[in-house]
Amino acid sequence: MELTHSDVKAAAERMRGLVRPVTVAQADHTGHLWFALEFLQHTGSFKARGAVNFLRTHRENGTLPEVGVTIASGGNAGLACAWAARSQGVPATVFLPATAPRVKVDRLTSYGADVRLVGTQYADALAASRDFAAATGALLSHAYDNPLIAAGAGTLMTEVHALIPDLDTVVVAVGGGGLFAGVATTAEHYGIRTIAVEPTRCRALHAAIAAGEVVDVEVDSVAADSLGARRASEMALTAARQYDVQSVLVDDAAIVAARGALWARRRIAVEHGAATALAAILGDEPAFRPAAGERVCVVLCGANTDPSDLTDWDSRHAD
Repeated sequence: MELTHSDVKAAAERMRGLVRPVTVAQADHTGHLWFALEFLQHTGSFKARGAVNFLRTHRENGTLPEVGVTIASGGNAGLACAWAARSQGVPATVFLPATAPRVKVDRLTSYGADVRLVGTQYADALAASRDFAAATGALLSHAYDNPLIAAGAGTLMTEVHALIPDLDTVVVAVGGGGLFAGVATTAEHYGIRTIAVEPTRCRALHAAIAAGEVVDVEVDSVAADSLGARRASEMALTAARQYDVQSVLVDDAAIVAARGALWARRRIAVEHGAATALAAILGDEPAFRPAAGERVCVVLCGANTDPSDLTDWDSRHAD
């Protein structure tokens, strides 16, 4: 399955005025490093974009049932689906692993979702959502493996390019690959390179590239609540093969350090999945080292996290 830039353009038109335009911030004094602050999006992550595009399209096509929509999620996709469903006046039933952070469960409830905790991994929740859709007639959404979801996510890159037209490279975290597929497809259109970053122990895309096909991987990372897909989408693998993409891995210690550094130095509180992208360029031996003068934007994609542990970050890490 291939996503095209035309899909992203159509999503941008459909979503106009319904999502928050991305904010970018210069992250160093040289103007070569930028942050895309997508955690400021509705529901606290980029997922709102795909959810709006998905449900608006089904509403326009007359395929949005009164019984509503169902989705499996590590948390963020469920939040976005519930928020978008509420705006469309239909119910949302969200299946999460029992390991999902309490902060995400509580927010889902606040959006009026019917929250159901199943199993310990995303795959368990996904199977339950499929069973529910088959039994009730609810519209089955997906956290990442749907062209409407990925196209919605890709609109983020359209906005980043408009704000930083001379950008060379975008750095983005990868779970199942919806955000990555949308960003990489759009970045390619503008001649921008994409760096795909995954936790060492949640490497669905990296493993698929190595195998030449999507494969199941072990999921065991501090960022698994948002990047814990057992396998990448075919769209993500296609984008990685066709476009100028570099796939890199970072360990959990680097992710935790990047998240702590964002808080200590900038008072930005993000979830571990968002910090994964930044972890790729930090440290003495970064997974990705930009060339001299290369203009890079790191996507900070979500902030649905419990910030209580950030206050314990040692002040010696601050500037």
